[in-house]
Amino acid sequence: MVHNKRGQALVEYVLIVALISVITIALVKYFGGYLKDSITKTSCSLVDEEYVKGPKPGLGTCQEKETVNTLQ
Repeated sequence: MVHNKRGQALVEYVLIVALISVITIALVKYFGGYLKDSITKTSCSLVDEEYVKGPKPGLGTCQEKETVNTLQ
């Protein structure tokens, strides 16, 4: 009797992809605020604004830089 091994391999690949997906979602959920802050810091520098750290990771914002008149 000949058994088809393709179905078994497909199930193994699906399990591997599911495991990788669960790990990725967990990491993004855990580090998401820090990732958002790093993107916000980069965008602040691109628009010439100052990054202000928020009370929690992921809540940082950009604010206009205060200009200091040094010619007086």
